[in-house]
Amino acid sequence: MQNQEHLLQEIEGIDDYWGPTFRAIYDQDDDSRKFIDTLDNRIKQYDKEIERMCNFYYQGFIDSIRELQQVENQASKLKKQVVQLNSNVQTIVAEVTNAGEELVKARQVENNIQLAINSLSLCLPALSSYSKLQKQMADKRYYPALKTLEQLEQLYLPQVSHYKFFRQMIEKIPKLRENIKESSMSDLNCFLETIRKFSSKVGEAAMKHSVEQQNFDFGLTKLKKKKDSPEDNSDDEDSLSAQDLIDFSPVYRCLHICTVLSSRDTFDAYYRQQRREQALLTLHPPNNMHESISSYCYYLQCIVGFFVVEDHVLNTGNGLLTRPYLEDLWKMASDKVVSIMRTNTAYCTDANLLLRIKDLIMVFCITLRSYGYPVKNYMELLHEIQEHYNEILMQKWVQVFRDILYRETFCHLEVDNQDQYDNVVRTFPYQDDQLESSKFPRKFPFSSMVPSVYDQVKQFIFACLKFSNDLNFSEGEVDEMVQKSTKLLLSRTFSGCLSSAFHQPRLGLLQVIQIIVDTGYLEKSSKSIQQFVSEATGSTGGTVGDDAGITLGVARNDAEHHMYDKMKLKLNEFLDLEDYDWMLVEPTGQASSFVTDLINFLRVVFNALRNLTEEVSVHVCQVAFEHISKSILNLLLSDDIKQLSMGALNQLNLDVIQCELFAASEPVGKTDEPDFSQHFAPLRQLLDLLLSWDWSTYFHDYGQETSKYSHVKPTTAIIVLEKLKEADKKSVFSVLKKSERDKKKLLETVLKQLKQLAITVQQ
Repeated sequence: MQNQEHLLQEIEGIDDYWGPTFRAIYDQDDDSRKFIDTLDNRIKQYDKEIERMCNFYYQGFIDSIRELQQVENQASKLKKQVVQLNSNVQTIVAEVTNAGEELVKARQVENNIQLAINSLSLCLPALSSYSKLQKQMADKRYYPALKTLEQLEQLYLPQVSHYKFFRQMIEKIPKLRENIKESSMSDLNCFLETIRKFSSKVGEAAMKHSVEQQNFDFGLTKLKKKKDSPEDNSDDEDSLSAQDLIDFSPVYRCLHICTVLSSRDTFDAYYRQQRREQALLTLHPPNNMHESISSYCYYLQCIVGFFVVEDHVLNTGNGLLTRPYLEDLWKMASDKVVSIMRTNTAYCTDANLLLRIKDLIMVFCITLRSYGYPVKNYMELLHEIQEHYNEILMQKWVQVFRDILYRETFCHLEVDNQDQYDNVVRTFPYQDDQLESSKFPRKFPFSSMVPSVYDQVKQFIFACLKFSNDLNFSEGEVDEMVQKSTKLLLSRTFSGCLSSAFHQPRLGLLQVIQIIVDTGYLEKSSKSIQQFVSEATGSTGGTVGDDAGITLGVARNDAEHHMYDKMKLKLNEFLDLEDYDWMLVEPTGQASSFVTDLINFLRVVFNALRNLTEEVSVHVCQVAFEHISKSILNLLLSDDIKQLSMGALNQLNLDVIQCELFAASEPVGKTDEPDFSQHFAPLRQLLDLLLSWDWSTYFHDYGQETSKYSHVKPTTAIIVLEKLKEADKKSVFSVLKKSERDKKKLLETVLKQLKQLAITVQQ
């Protein structure tokens, strides 16, 4: 009961929070109903008190109600005002709240902005530097990029070390450095490939510039390639220097980058190795280079371009190349180029092409000399090419001489008027007052071959001098070269052509003699040739005239041998016409017809010999008379003749006398030879011995130098006596006459003694 009372007091005393009280009531299952009953009783109690009070205060209540009703209207008005005010306040408060919230947010944003500004101010230099680095790398400005990277790493990144991107950047820096190095090396490789392609253009520009400075025209303009389009900017390229055609910035960039990255030695070695390999590729000649001047031009222009580029790098590369290195590279390349040029020019058979090659090499040397490269071995190469050029000219003149000799008839040159005469004298240095005063037609002692060959020799000299132009050889060197080549032209080339001409069946003995005469006049003109060369070269000395006597010695000797051979063949033709009756009883009293014809032929031949030297003329006479003497003697001793009469011997004696008389008549004029008839001595002594039958003298004087019959051998006499003996056997009346029998016995006695003498001589 007390507990319930207590609970009721709590309910009465508390207005707003009855939860614990009700929980305590309902937690007591038995008391809840009781509590309700107690509560109802308390309510009824209060209702009674209220009713009692209401009854006590009813009038006052009524009054109060009336007052309340009045208040209700006022309260209603007040309520409306309060609601309106509340609405206004709510609106204002909402606005204030929103403004406050916005103000708070603004304060927060302001704080964030300030923090962001502070952070960005701290990060911005690093980020800007990194952005700048990326742009520089994209623009391939690797050296500034490397400097930016160094600044970023050392200055800006330490300030942002607490940010995450700091570590990312730090991790990327080595890769960026490597990328910069690789990119710069890639640009360097592109540069190396570019200069390999543009070496020929660089070389062409440098060579043209050298030609313009030297004020020489080496025919380089002829070597220019034809442009496919007339709108090509060739004029602009021609005006550029060699360095303007190539952008060397990749080399410098890579050089600076590798220097900063402490890999300068590696870069230097790499560049030199790459350029050395390119040098080896450049030194490899184009296929069939010897066939066209454009190939030579392209090859040498590439080499010039290569070393012009290297010289530029040497002067601007801050030690990338050194002078000893470049000199070593040039020596290697120079030896290779000289060897290749020597090999390819050796295949060349066109003299005009060699002239253009010479001009090209001269421009090549002048250009490289202007850059400080030694070119001495190229001067030696030009000497070798000059010798080859002269050999080609000689080969060319072989055909020229062959054409002259093929058309030549080798007869005396005859002119019909003064113009023709003057033309010959103007072409060939010949002067003869007697010929000049004679009437037309005039005959020169030489054939038309002489002025033709002399004129071709001068043309050859002009051709030789073309190669010497602009070579900076001394006048003496040029003179010596031309004199030597001219001498070889005469002594070897022309002599060889003459030797070939001798084999032509159309040449007779007189033509061969005329050739010998012509060679003599050409030899006499050697001094004129020497003077002509000296005038052309501006020198004061020469060598051709010094050896003029042997200049055509080989050809002349060959001609003389052919002359001797043809002489013997022609003499044999006349000797083959003999028709001796070897059993003739009495001689005819005059020389045989073939001997007369033979002597007439010799007169014509020996008259032609008067234009030769005395030595040759005498030797021809000696050969001719010795051959006739030996031929007649061999005829007498021939096995075909079995029998021989004294009448035939007398007839043979008459023929020999005619030959001896002709030989003694100075057939080629007065000479140092005392008497050509002495060449018939062996035949004459044999005939005299047989006709005079002077055997006692023969046997008595045999073996002595003063013997009258010193040329008669026992064996020769035996052969003739045997034939006489055979002839006597055929005679029927020889046994009837005592004189004939005695003569026969004497013959047998002589034969017996001769045979004994022959045996003694053999022992």
